Formats: sequence, C-alpha cells, structure tokens
Amino acid sequence: MLKKWLLFLLLCWPVALPSAAQTPAAPQPLPPQQTPETAKQTVQFDDLSLEEKLGQTLVVFADIDSAEIFRPVIESGKVGGVLIQWGNYSLKQTKQLIDKLQGWAQKSPHKIPLLIAIDYEGGTVYTPITLGFDYLPTNMMLTAAGDEEATASIAYLAGLELRRAGVHVNFSPVLDVNSNPHNPIIGVRSFGSDPENVTKMGLSLMNGFKAAGIISVIKHFPGHGDTSVDSHYQVPVVKASDKELRQIHISPFEQAIQHGAQGVMTSHIIYPALDNKNIATFSRPILQDLLRTQLGFNGLIVTDSLDMKAATQFCTIADCAVRSLAAGADWVLLGRYIKPQTTFNRIYKQVEASAAGRERIEESARKIFNLKKELGLLDGPRPEPAPIDKAYRAELEKISDQAVTLVRDRAQLLPFNPQVQRGNNPTVCAVFFAPSRFADQLMSFSRPFLEKGWHVRSYNAALTPRAIDARRARECADGADLLVVTSLQWADKTNINQKNTINALFKEYPRNVFISTMSPYDIPNYPEANTVLATYGLNKYVLQTAANIILGNIEPQGKLPVELPVQVEEQDTLQPK
Repeated sequence: MLKKWLLFLLLCWPVALPSAAQTPAAPQPLPPQQTPETAKQTVQFDDLSLEEKLGQTLVVFADIDSAEIFRPVIESGKVGGVLIQWGNYSLKQTKQLIDKLQGWAQKSPHKIPLLIAIDYEGGTVYTPITLGFDYLPTNMMLTAAGDEEATASIAYLAGLELRRAGVHVNFSPVLDVNSNPHNPIIGVRSFGSDPENVTKMGLSLMNGFKAAGIISVIKHFPGHGDTSVDSHYQVPVVKASDKELRQIHISPFEQAIQHGAQGVMTSHIIYPALDNKNIATFSRPILQDLLRTQLGFNGLIVTDSLDMKAATQFCTIADCAVRSLAAGADWVLLGRYIKPQTTFNRIYKQVEASAAGRERIEESARKIFNLKKELGLLDGPRPEPAPIDKAYRAELEKISDQAVTLVRDRAQLLPFNPQVQRGNNPTVCAVFFAPSRFADQLMSFSRPFLEKGWHVRSYNAALTPRAIDARRARECADGADLLVVTSLQWADKTNINQKNTINALFKEYPRNVFISTMSPYDIPNYPEANTVLATYGLNKYVLQTAANIILGNIEPQGKLPVELPVQVEEQDTLQPK
C-alpha cells in the first residue's frame, strides 16, 4: 500500500516544491548544516541594480580546473548561475567546488546564492565516473523497462543525491521524440520514437526530480528528435509541418507543461513552419507566441549553450545572449569558453541602451529571484538529505533487469546450454568494444558465468579497432563454447572498423550472441548476428542482466522503444512491442 501511495505522490506532485518531510519514503534528513549558499538573505529584488539583475539571468560553465576564472564576476554579483561541467572527480570534490562557488557569491554586494545546474540526463553525456554521481539509466533504457514507478523512484533518489551536493537545477528530462533514426546527437538520450512513451516516461522522471526538490528543465523545445545534423556544429532545419510538429514533437512538452514543468530549454534549430528565419532560441514566435501564449508556460525559459555553432553562426556569444533575452529567454547559458567580464560588459551595454531590453531583464531576473526564494536559498540553512546509495542501486538493478531486450534469437540459442564433455567446464569469450573509461563496468558480465562454473575469457578492444584488436578477439574466441560480442554506437554514426571487425567474427564463429550496448540503431549493421540483445546503455548492471538472460537465470523483459531500419524478413522481430 505504501508503494502505491509513493507512486501516486511522485506521478501527481503539485507544482509547488515539497519539503523532504512531505515524501513518505524519503530518508530522514541530517541536521541542518550552515553552508555558503544558506546564509540568511535580507536583500529585496528592487534593491538590485540593472547590472545585478542582468547577472541573475546569466549562467557560466565551470569545473574544478576552470572555476577560478569566474571568481571576479561572481564576487561582483554579475553571474546568477553556474552549470557544473562533467569531470572525473568525486562527489566530495563536486560538493567542495559548489561550496567554493557559493562562498564567492556570498562576497557579492547582494549576497544572493547561485543557482547550481547540472546536465544529469543519462544517455551519452554521462559515464559512471563523472562528478561522483552514480549511473543514471539512459532515457531509452527507462522506456524499454516501461516501469513508471521505478523511473519516478530513481529520479527521486538521484535528486536527493544532487541536493546533497548542492545542485538545484537539472537539465532533464529530454522530451525529444527521436523520430529520425539518423539523428546524430539524440539517440538513447530520447525516450524513443513514440510520443506517448516519451510523455509517459518523461513525466515520471520529471516528477521524481520535483519530489526531491530539484528543478527539472525539459528539453530541447520544440523538439530535437527529427534532426539529421548536430546543432553543436551546424544549424539543423526541421521541415516538418505545423501539424506534424504539434502532434509528434511538441505534444510531450505540452503535456509536461500542463503537469507543472518549471523549466524549458530551447533548441538551436530552425523550424520553417513556426519561424523561417530564426533558430528557436532567437525566435519570439516560438518562445512568446507558442510557448508562453499558446501553451501557457509561465516558468523558466533556458537557452541551450550559446557557444554551440548553431548559435554562433549568427552572432557572438554576447550578441546571442541579447538576442535570446529579447526573444523571451530568462536564463542564458553562455558556454564554457568565454572571457567573463568582457562578455558581461558587452551584454550590459546593449541591454542598458534599450528600454525593451531593460524591461526583459526586469521580468526574467524577477522570475529567477523568486525561484531562488521558492527553493529556500534566501531563508537560511537547508536540511541535507541522507545518503541513498543502497536504495538507488536496488532500483537501478530492478530497471536493468526490466530493460534488457531480446531483439531476436533466430537459432533459438537462448538460454544457452553448452554441449561439453563430462568433467569439462564450458568457456565463454566476451569481446567488448568500449572506451577505456568503461573498463571497470565490464567485469560484471563475467560474474553469472563464473558462478555457474564457466571459464571466462574477455578482451576489451578499442572502440575503433585495429588489426591487433581483431587478432586478439579471434584468439579469445578460438575454442570457446560461446562468443559474446558487444558494440557501442553513440547515435547514428557507424564506426566502420568496429562494424567490419564484429561481422568478421560472426562469420567465423556462428555460435554467438551480439549485445548492442548503446544506440539500438546499430543493430541492422550486424545481419550475421543470430541472437541479439539491446541494453541502451553501458554499465555493470545491464551487463550482468544480459549475462543472466544468456544463461537462462532470468527471462528477457525489455521492449524496443524505437523502430529500426530493417530487412523485410526481420520486420516481425525488430519493431517496438
């Protein structure tokens, strides 16, 4: 009964942020601790100068190595937010960095704490060694599992850990409907190709974070799922009709707004049906007419990073900031590589010279100031949640078992029963194609085999294999009872060397199992693979699940979240269920 009550709370949470005490299953908070962000504030919004109000709308990107460059503008009150960048450091170091940033904010004339943001969305922007946070399942993995309760729970638990570190805003969930299999940047960051699944799972994730006291910023409005180029490097143009945009791509955002979304991130994409001149970030028809007026969104409009080529093709970062503010954005992500004081001065000069610019700053800065008040940043000490490691990992193991998908098993190989002579133990060879930073995750695949007395050989080949990788993979496979090969493709771009090496292995060793460990869009590249599993992400939990499925310890439960380009004879097995 308690579990159903928690699900109800997570899925139907009101717009107002709850306290930790309102959540029945929340761990008991530690006694309040005085930190740099929580000193009692007395400043009123109307006391702020135009410079200080402008600063509240600006966000810089910082990590341990780059933070010091932003100290002067933070201490002078000219920056209101910081996006913490990924880095290979511990949770303790992350908290120390945030405390240092907030300490600088306390030295500013107004002493208003910073809003600390993070890109904690799972998918291809995260690996299990960054910032000290545990692995967050990719969105596509969550849809494959199809468990709304578990999705809300894991977001809630992850949100408590973010709060422990001092994070307030998470740029997640991604509500892009990945309708284009050749999308080069979204891939497993999306919940899938079905708008209903994207909506259902996105709301679960958003409400889980909200219940933990974390602001979710849904992205990338009005939809990045039908692009064929990466907005980090080029300007995508989505030529979908107005009707198609609204029915497929805008629909999840509309539903999330109706369910209390507090932040929306813009995309650097041109949608001719909505505005044939401007990317969404610079478009008043999209941000004001569509998002504000038609969809009724009253929360925080956040730009995607303005140092991306799809923005800087049109303007300098400072000029792009002014254009996005004029279009209706409230919180401007300036990007990583800027000269802080110079950039601020250029933005301020243009804003000060325009009555409309001053009016927009007044509106956006007040929204951010009020949000900080709602979060309790101006009210003194905040309770710090207790650690949630065990509960989080239990939910992650559950989702992993539910998500791994048996895409096809032509030869009915699974569960695999080796035919070996009496007294001999079977041998499995596992060949992984993965970046070295995932090496510690790969070992978990061996455990279920070792527990059943198997001999295990493994080799982690380079993501772009060379001749030596192909040779060592064959040496591993020679004489093995079963060959297991994993691929890793980030989105649509096929690694030709990886593809050729894997297909050569399958032709030489027909008793094989193929595991797609990231984007399932790479599965059609391997027609020789008779048995195919998809994990939608690479971590120790899903690899252990895949091994257990191969051995028959558990049944495969996952469902494909996308439609794959397939050959005619495979259509029955490669469509979403």
